[in-house]
Amino acid sequence: MGRLISLAILVIDILVIIDIVKSNKDTERKVLWIIAVVFLPILGPILWYFIGKDK
Repeated sequence: MGRLISLAILVIDILVIIDIVKSNKDTERKVLWIIAVVFLPILGPILWYFIGKDK
């Protein structure tokens, strides 16, 4: 069960990083968001979708 959760978190993180790279933000903000997602694998994607992503 733990492996499945870890795999799901990894997949979500990869999808969020792809979404960040495709966004129209400047490069510095993209790098900061990617660092946030890498170091905060659960909280990072949540913050991206509520704060960082353009509406």
